[in-house]
Amino acid sequence: MNAFAISPAQLYSNTPSDFDFKLESLAQEFSTLSEFAEHLAANVDIVFPVIHGKFGEDGGIQELLEKANVPFVGTPSNECLRAFDKHNASLELDAQGFLTVPNFLVEKDKLAKSQLEEWFGSINLNKENGKVIVKPTRAGSSIGVVVAYGANEAAEKAEGIFSEGIDDKVIIEVFLEGGCEFTAIVLDVGTANNSEPIVLLPTEVELQSSISSDIQEDTIFNYRRKYLPTQQVAYHTPPRFPAEVIDCIRKGVSLLFRHFGLRDFARIDGWFLPSPATSLPSSENGVKFGNTEYGAVLFTDINLISGMEQTSFLFQQASKVGFSHSRILRTIVQRACSRFPSLVSSNNAWTALSRKMQSAKQAEIIQNVTCKQKAFVIFGGDTSERQVSLMSGTNVWLNLQGFDDLDVTPCLLAPSSGCSSHNQDLSKSSRDVWTLPYSLVLRHTTEEVHAACFEAIEPERVEITSRLRDQVMKELQQALSKQDWFAGFDITDEQPIKYSLQQWIDYVKEAKAVVFIAVHGGIGEDGTIQSLLESAGVPYTGPGPIASRTCMDKVATSLAVDHLASYGIHTIPKDVRATEELLKSSLVDIWNDLKAKLQTETVCVKPACDGCSTGVARLRCPEDLEVYANALRGKLPRLPANCLSRAHGVIEMPVPPPESLIFEPFIETDEIIISNKSRNDSTRHLVWKGENEWLEVTVGVVGKRGEMHSLNPSITVKESGDILSLEEKFQVELEST
Repeated sequence: MNAFAISPAQLYSNTPSDFDFKLESLAQEFSTLSEFAEHLAANVDIVFPVIHGKFGEDGGIQELLEKANVPFVGTPSNECLRAFDKHNASLELDAQGFLTVPNFLVEKDKLAKSQLEEWFGSINLNKENGKVIVKPTRAGSSIGVVVAYGANEAAEKAEGIFSEGIDDKVIIEVFLEGGCEFTAIVLDVGTANNSEPIVLLPTEVELQSSISSDIQEDTIFNYRRKYLPTQQVAYHTPPRFPAEVIDCIRKGVSLLFRHFGLRDFARIDGWFLPSPATSLPSSENGVKFGNTEYGAVLFTDINLISGMEQTSFLFQQASKVGFSHSRILRTIVQRACSRFPSLVSSNNAWTALSRKMQSAKQAEIIQNVTCKQKAFVIFGGDTSERQVSLMSGTNVWLNLQGFDDLDVTPCLLAPSSGCSSHNQDLSKSSRDVWTLPYSLVLRHTTEEVHAACFEAIEPERVEITSRLRDQVMKELQQALSKQDWFAGFDITDEQPIKYSLQQWIDYVKEAKAVVFIAVHGGIGEDGTIQSLLESAGVPYTGPGPIASRTCMDKVATSLAVDHLASYGIHTIPKDVRATEELLKSSLVDIWNDLKAKLQTETVCVKPACDGCSTGVARLRCPEDLEVYANALRGKLPRLPANCLSRAHGVIEMPVPPPESLIFEPFIETDEIIISNKSRNDSTRHLVWKGENEWLEVTVGVVGKRGEMHSLNPSITVKESGDILSLEEKFQVELEST
């Protein structure tokens, strides 16, 4: 393992792969981890470890820092080691009187199938098809987690985890049929070495069965559901559980935090199993902690370093009780500083300075409250790129919030309720826009945000959420008010407000606001929103209606730049065909005609008017064209991976099907891959053979008309196939977390 000091510019990347290959030339490398620790001891006050899994949560990085006397946020090494091992933690919980999930430990090269079958029998589970969860004992809460049926398949899945090198110990647990999963963030708000854990509002994780290409996938909260945009999971904060159950969860998490000696913050996952709890052995459970009138509460995973992507559970739950992203992180860091005597004086100085700055800032805000420029960030919609739009809009909103002279409001463009998103007259009357409170933005999909808006205004949920939020905030206020460094809560959890699109434009105009358009595809890029805002005299970001309409139409774009060929700017030959023609004609005849006209053996197909990656596929034969046509005919939301003649990732399809399609010669680009070994076998680097003439690049341009400036281009690296996969599109590397 190697350590490097990287720059903030490198940190602002989508995955480690974006800068791994640059480390040797652009980053400061430390020859050993000890040298790295010495560097930290000499240059930093405190370290905030955010390494997930091995070395990050098993006590590895913590032990390194402890030996170098470097203060750090989070739990000490010995306590990490004890809590990170799922099997040992389960034994400890059982010994301390908690309800636990029946489980069986399997160690590499020590798998005794007869003993596993005996365990199935001991808990009245059918050894042929009894349903269990198989997972590594020492890995993230969703890494390597699979479902198995019967002892034989469970043993096979365990061997698979061993062979993948994820872990050399596997835990097999009873599948909690009918259970509801939850997760809870806990904050330590004590002083010095006195722990005082307070549990925030837990989140219910509602899983829904897969209905498309993943139909064989069992309903578990796996990596894809946790980290990628998907309609297979929804979150409810607080849970839709009885009040007694929520109270039991919060008390149990607090007890667990204290017993394991955790520090500063953590995330605890578990299950609520409504009565009767048929998945649990009945003997001796009556006196265990977790039994309630309504069912059983069980804790299954201790996450010592909660995920901290911008829509993570930490920020979702913190925002419900008054903390912004920066305020909750600052609270965690300052609490950690109070545990280290060497940092008390600097922490006090930091507190005094921050209070002085806060007072000056508040005075300035009061003085200039009417001078703040209002900005509305709109995102969402119903195109296949709506999830990218949500991420774009969330990123813009969070970054703009850092400017004191801006008052920024996030807004969701709701789905169109079946009306054509390209009909401007219908759009004004049929489209809705929601202004959102802070907490409702922090979701993985537009569908989640939209559903959360309705849930947030449901009277019963409003009453329950308000009561529980007030309870948690009162506990936090009582504890944190004792701390000189606590700067108070900085956000309120308001209700979302629904407008028609025209009402929203009128509201924006009255507020004298500027609109940041972050809606991808559809009316966000075809000139519709731009035209409506321009007609109302509302300023907005991006090109005007005509340029937007032109750029959205790939054929019009090609024609618009065709005259620039003499300047070295070229476009690809195109053949435009009506979708209706494709669905009614002989596909073999169309294929042969395309090959002849375009002078190519393989064809790239894409909608004439849609996002840059929607419905884009490489076709190699008439059979591929038939698969694509059938997907359009069936209005499929996506083409499953590898359904064409060559390997490829999932292809998001336009719904409803476009009026016309573009066919182009497929341009073979040079393959660029990231090698796992460098020239000195230490780090990864790019490998480019240079066999073809073309590379795929993306270039951003900023500025105003006539004074545009190009940013540095980015190259595109694909793991497989010719079109970016879902994981690559959302820039998540499955192996890295």
